[in-house]
Amino acid sequence: MIDALIPYLEKAAALAPTWGPLLVLLFMTIESSFIPFPSEVVMIPAGFLSARGEFFPAGNHWGALILAILLGVTGSLLGAFLNYWLSWKLGRPFLHRWGKYFFLPPPRLERAEEIFREYGDMTTFVCRLLPVIRQLISIPAGISGMHFGRFTFFTAAGAALWVVFLSGLGFWFGTHTREMTYAQLVHKGKDFVSAHLLWILLGALVLLAVYVWVHRRVVGGNKDQERRIPGGQ
Repeated sequence: MIDALIPYLEKAAALAPTWGPLLVLLFMTIESSFIPFPSEVVMIPAGFLSARGEFFPAGNHWGALILAILLGVTGSLLGAFLNYWLSWKLGRPFLHRWGKYFFLPPPRLERAEEIFREYGDMTTFVCRLLPVIRQLISIPAGISGMHFGRFTFFTAAGAALWVVFLSGLGFWFGTHTREMTYAQLVHKGKDFVSAHLLWILLGALVLLAVYVWVHRRVVGGNKDQERRIPGGQ
């Protein structure tokens, strides 16, 4: 799929000095929705072009990188919101009956639901780092009616980690390698991600564990305080 997309994305990359942020927003919204689209072909080149001063605002390397990251995360959220809203409105029977016509065959939906049921709503954070399931995990969240605030928080956190990693990788390539075609950049970046995905996941799990520990300490501390206050429940 990536090879088929590269000629079209090369043309889009030529527009990056002017329209780069809007293209990132558009493509990452698509990537995060039910339409299969690899984020590596968007965020790695965005970081690469930022390092070379060829992403809006042209010449401002760090400003361009930060803008690309912000819009990449925003696009990821918009696509996830679309999946969540459609799943919440349409329901499980509709999706399992008609999803195959919208790139959502029943086995993929069932796998996403199985993961969500087994590990809970925090999967919306961890699964943002997993190929294929990344786009689908918003669907069981919507079907189950997961609290929208928690859904937004965990989705944004996972998307931010993924977008920062891909953009940073592209930026590193851009500062260390000047002569690289778009195809070489995408394939090299994808190979790097595949080789280090385990470490990325371990890092995400550590962050999740820290969050759970802090959350329990804060909530637990508040409950202990309430017990000490006369009349506290």
